[in-house]
Amino acid sequence: MPEIKKVTARGKTRYRFVVDIGVDPATKKRRQLTVTKDTSTEAKNELARIQHQQATGQFVAPSKMTVEELVDTWLAMVTPDVEVKTARSYVDAMAYVKTRLGATLVQQLTEEDVTEMVTWMLTSARRIGGQPGTGLSVRTVDLTLGRLRAVLILGMRRNILTRNVAEFVTVPKAARKAARAKKRERTPWDEVEVRQFLTGIRGVREYGGWMLTFIAERPAEVCGARWAQDIDLEKGTTTIGNTRTLAYDPERPRGERSVVIEKDAKSEAGERALPLPVPTWNGLRAFRKIQVAERLAAGEAYENSGYVMVDKLGRPWKTDKLRREAYKLMDQLEVRRVTLYMARHAILSWMANNGVPDTVVSAWAGHADLSFTKRIYVHPDPQSLRAGSEKLNELLG
Repeated sequence: MPEIKKVTARGKTRYRFVVDIGVDPATKKRRQLTVTKDTSTEAKNELARIQHQQATGQFVAPSKMTVEELVDTWLAMVTPDVEVKTARSYVDAMAYVKTRLGATLVQQLTEEDVTEMVTWMLTSARRIGGQPGTGLSVRTVDLTLGRLRAVLILGMRRNILTRNVAEFVTVPKAARKAARAKKRERTPWDEVEVRQFLTGIRGVREYGGWMLTFIAERPAEVCGARWAQDIDLEKGTTTIGNTRTLAYDPERPRGERSVVIEKDAKSEAGERALPLPVPTWNGLRAFRKIQVAERLAAGEAYENSGYVMVDKLGRPWKTDKLRREAYKLMDQLEVRRVTLYMARHAILSWMANNGVPDTVVSAWAGHADLSFTKRIYVHPDPQSLRAGSEKLNELLG
């Protein structure tokens, strides 16, 4: 039983006790906590509280660990087990936490601190990807909050924290409403715009490669497509089993920080074989002939990489190249700029709104979750809504 002792300093009497609080996991040495109170009663009550919490497994020893230190501990645990791009997203998300809360002692972090960080992120935290000092997207804030909750859960597991102060902090409803309104403004192409773009690129060298986008392949899947392994022109099929994307690695020298990551499809559902529509099949056949002629003309200078989307010397395109070239074509053809993902949305939406069963649309998109396909990728366009009106004529007429 710890003994409460009377101590006198500078003419003032106080009451002190020393209690064992376990073993330091790092040094394996016994740790002790010294507590000093103004009165004997306060000292007895505090000792009783500590002993009760120790007996019930609720005691948390005082710690000088900062939020930044706990974040770094979490990152060191989770990043080795995930892909490079995912690890980078964790680091980026935690950069906002470090900037705003990093110096705070983790045991002094409050729900109000986390709420204030959310407000800051929504209004003025932007560093890249737009005008510095403006607000970040709701999605970015949600991702950061999710990672911060995981960090604080680690603190609870390590017996540094008693509760997760970020657990019930959310993005304000007004911000979510504004984000939904902004998202509605970014509509995918309608059927007229799709046809306008496809008609305009018929004479483009890479027409056959672009047609892979218009069977709803992801940009990384288009860049990862290989003639020998993935395209079967005899059977008229394409197998999506390889992706080729970019990740940012700040540890590399400047100018070399964009790293190509090649891997299997995102999921088992993503590994799919699709029958090629006739226009896509014809486009790929023509593109293959073009590349054979280019290889013969270039001779030893040709890089026989085996990818579908390559330049005239056989060098494979990266996803950023795919994006830039798509925007150039949209501008030349005076078609509204959309991301390649929104072009994918347009195709899936057209399929869903023109009688293709939901299960087929989901499988075609490479999704395991049918509800996700319908919720995220299917957009009711005016033409499809007009079809609904025509159908109602049968009932109402």
